Amino acid sequence: MYIEVLKSKIHRAKVTEANLNYIGSITIDRDLMDAANILPNEKVSVVNNNNGERFETYVIEGERGSGQLCLNGAAARKVQPGDVVIITAFAMMDFEEAKIFKPKIIFPDTNTNKLL
Repeated sequence: MYIEVLKSKIHRAKVTEANLNYIGSITIDRDLMDAANILPNEKVSVVNNNNGERFETYVIEGERGSGQLCLNGAAARKVQPGDVVIITAFAMMDFEEAKIFKPKIIFPDTNTNKLL
């Protein structure tokens, strides 16, 4: 049996930009991606703590060290710059593996999106 479990989480990062005129996705600083074990093009869920919006999109690599967190395309309508979001990624794994698996959870500085 396989189950879906939390693989990665960026807890409480600040949206730096919302770009409606882009094809779609979320652009994330590469430092945050690496720290949370998230890959380019990976599907993620985004929860907006400010308005309760929840949606899924895919990740585009942002400039390393920039603190960038930009919602692109239609997702830009669900956030405002300055909103605080939680970004999660999930993985399918065998039930026994899931029992011992430890997700990668990071807590960036909410003001700068830099790693603490």
